[in-house]
Amino acid sequence: MIKKPITIQISNGLEARPIAMLVQVASQFESEIYVESGKKKVNAKSIMGMMTLGLDSGENVTISVNGVDETEAMKEIEGYLTSK
Repeated sequence: MIKKPITIQISNGLEARPIAMLVQVASQFESEIYVESGKKKVNAKSIMGMMTLGLDSGENVTISVNGVDETEAMKEIEGYLTSK
């Protein structure tokens, strides 16, 4: 399992379209991928779950990835969330 704090750098935060893209990125991997913000922890492959977080640019989240392709999954998720 890999856990990593990440600051969201997507200019408009995670609204509908960026969330859909994040879910697509996460869904490419077999690993379990979770996004934690405050006391909430949601599956990054769940569009409805991700919408409940209401994340903005500059917010900090913790990404946890567990599975056979966890290293590559973390790299891709981090790359997406930190792209401007």
